[in-house]
Amino acid sequence: MIGMRRFGLVSFCLILVAVGCGEDQQQLTDRAAPEVSEFVPGALGAVEVAPGQEIQIRSVNTITGAAAFAGIPNQRGVELAIADYGPVAGRSVSMGTPLDDFCTPDGGQAAAQTVVADPTVVGVIGTTCSSSAAAAMPLISAAGMVMISPSNASPWLTSDLAGNVGSAYLPGYYRTCYNGLVQGRAVASFVRDYLGFDRAATIHDGDAFTQGLARSFADAFEELGGVATAVAAVNKGDTDMIGVLTGVAPGSPQAVFLPIFMPEGGFVAQQIGGVSGLERVTLVGAAPLLVDDFMELPESEGVFLSGPDLRYGSNRNSITGASADDFLAAYEAAYGEAPSTGFWAHAYDAAIMLLRAIDRVAVEVDGTLYIDRRTLREELHRTSFDGLTGSITCDEYGDCGAQRIAVVEHTDSRDVEAGKNNVVFEYAP
Repeated sequence: MIGMRRFGLVSFCLILVAVGCGEDQQQLTDRAAPEVSEFVPGALGAVEVAPGQEIQIRSVNTITGAAAFAGIPNQRGVELAIADYGPVAGRSVSMGTPLDDFCTPDGGQAAAQTVVADPTVVGVIGTTCSSSAAAAMPLISAAGMVMISPSNASPWLTSDLAGNVGSAYLPGYYRTCYNGLVQGRAVASFVRDYLGFDRAATIHDGDAFTQGLARSFADAFEELGGVATAVAAVNKGDTDMIGVLTGVAPGSPQAVFLPIFMPEGGFVAQQIGGVSGLERVTLVGAAPLLVDDFMELPESEGVFLSGPDLRYGSNRNSITGASADDFLAAYEAAYGEAPSTGFWAHAYDAAIMLLRAIDRVAVEVDGTLYIDRRTLREELHRTSFDGLTGSITCDEYGDCGAQRIAVVEHTDSRDVEAGKNNVVFEYAP
């Protein structure tokens, strides 16, 4: 594991605690929760952790099926964060049995039902996919719990970044990845200003993430003076893309933006060259295609791919002291491979964000640890620390991550890592 020294963090002070209890963030020791004589839960209730019991959190990510490449690194990021942070309020932390969101609404809802059925669970790191989150959050929020996603990007889950709440936003939701509006604007700027194109189409698969990102791109592209020739859709599970591509061709797009997943994205790349009018079109993928199994396809050569800017340089998580290089070394040592997608650092920061907040709000009465759910939400909204991914601070709707996007040019399907590192465009609002 990463093996960094752990920062002990002091939790909030109840009125019943003597005035003067302070906070020393430089204290490098695992701490016990402060003792109080009485605990009164807030309006959302509290988690009670009996003497000798572990604090329970959960990972809800896509860990089976075609999109498992995206969720497995998220889950592992949580595991490494728990190991590196160490005891919270003097207790060890358990992730329990990893839960699968299957990257579907039904999967997200089923996982959430399992989570909320256990009143000892404090919070969730997940989901991998926005469609799963939209179905999970009604249950998570109603139970007073919190969920922090490393990879949900749908604007619907938070806001339009202009002060207007998203249609799927519910209290208790946070994320450390960027808002999809930022990626849409980044890709629009790349296509319009870097590539110099004035006509572009986009294809989504109808879920909350891909549809929102496609719309964001089209709107931003037109704001920049381009023409969005089509906003088309495929269905998850489709293998024959000729029909939708034939429908896109009459608009004569110079680029097609694909905010879709594998395997559908792979089928588009393999079939688009056979469609009249699209033989020379430039493909630009989103983060779900910035993954090994797409980039290993010969047809992926020449595709541009957008996603989180992974050039973390000297960034360190200020709570644990871990750098991105430390994390990657620990990841490969533990799992025998590099992460297969780009949100591993966001998952690590999300887990540290949750553990730190629990550490700050937990109090102990007669050996029982209490974690007030409303106070935990308030503490998460006050989040402020440096993560692997950059500055982590939360707005009122739960957007907490550094909004940095990079576009890479992938030229050699035999050298995926070179493609991931071949940054040709960066965007930070």
